[in-house]
Amino acid sequence: MSASAVLWVTLAVFAQESVWNFYDAQVPEQLRHYVTSAGVIGLIMGLDHSLGIFTQPSVGFLSDRLVRRRGGRWPIVLIGASLATVPFVLIPWAGSLPALVVCVVAFAAVANAFKGVTETLVSDYVSSGNRSKAQGVIKAGVSLTIIISALISLLVVDRSLHLAFAIPPALMLIMLGLSWWFLGRRHEQAVLPEQSTDGHRDVPDFASPWAVLRDALRTPSSPALLLMIGIFCFAGMWTALRSLTTPYGTELLGLTGGQAGGLALPGAVAFLLGVLPIAHWSDRIGQLRAMRYGVGLFVVGLLVGFAVPTVPGTVVAMVLSTLGYASFAVNALVALWNLAPTEKVLGTYTALYTIASSAGMALGPAILGTTIDLTSWRFMMLNAAAFAAVTFAVFTLLARRAPARTTP
Repeated sequence: MSASAVLWVTLAVFAQESVWNFYDAQVPEQLRHYVTSAGVIGLIMGLDHSLGIFTQPSVGFLSDRLVRRRGGRWPIVLIGASLATVPFVLIPWAGSLPALVVCVVAFAAVANAFKGVTETLVSDYVSSGNRSKAQGVIKAGVSLTIIISALISLLVVDRSLHLAFAIPPALMLIMLGLSWWFLGRRHEQAVLPEQSTDGHRDVPDFASPWAVLRDALRTPSSPALLLMIGIFCFAGMWTALRSLTTPYGTELLGLTGGQAGGLALPGAVAFLLGVLPIAHWSDRIGQLRAMRYGVGLFVVGLLVGFAVPTVPGTVVAMVLSTLGYASFAVNALVALWNLAPTEKVLGTYTALYTIASSAGMALGPAILGTTIDLTSWRFMMLNAAAFAAVTFAVFTLLARRAPARTTP
């Protein structure tokens, strides 16, 4: 495993996630200036994620066609990041709900289109046997974006909202530029050669992304389909929790918007400290089992938050649930890549992950927000735990059907 390649891919993923984490922490609070319903806020936050369902398969398939060329997947990432910066910076300048929604949707449409392509970069430079460990390093880097988002919320938001929304995209462009300069610029020398497909069933040379999707989901009992259902469920509840924690902090705990945005900081530190041990532990027990245990810990964390509705109790809940999410984050995409019939379609298989996770992200915040409207903010953690229990059942089924390691 090339340490330098993992470093620069980590920086690229870090760059885009630094924007998404701040987006999820502060955009719901901006929407609250015009909308009082948590369900409507959740619906708007979910609609932006649904755009990836329509764009990711085609963009991922295009990136698979470009990977052996001089620039590889990098042009898609660099152009997409540049375009996404504009509407993101304009979010705090929006003076009405329609203007705010236009900025939010414009950013999400562009950012979702290249998000999966950036995540697929690791498969271009790291062999299949080392991708779980590489994902552990990448996710450790991503956890720092939560810390940065929380620090911007704590130190900048209450002083200058316009500056706060300008910092993450500026960091994104600088770090993507560095990553391309040291890795993407020599893509032809760094990219892995074609890997043998011995041991895989014969597959056609797929002519479209939809042909890849049909092959992956060919039967109702397809492991890829079951795994996508699990990804859908967990991504939905994690996004719902992350999107609604800031309003939860202001409504129930009496915090300011900046203070509530900082509730994610302890969890991010726990993620950073725990993600690499989790990656090695997952290699030993199997990716699907590790994800199942992670969902179980996620549920425990939510129940702690419900039982102790204070700032310290919420911090403990975020730490436990974030560690549970870490197990999922390290393993889900790699497990899906391992189901691909050939290395030539990994970008499209990343799109499968994006379809499942984006659908969950689209519905999760709206579902959880609606339950808050029906009950109250006091029951947010308990409502989320109930939905997460369904996710645990899905991964339990997967783990029992595939007890062996998913890593080849």
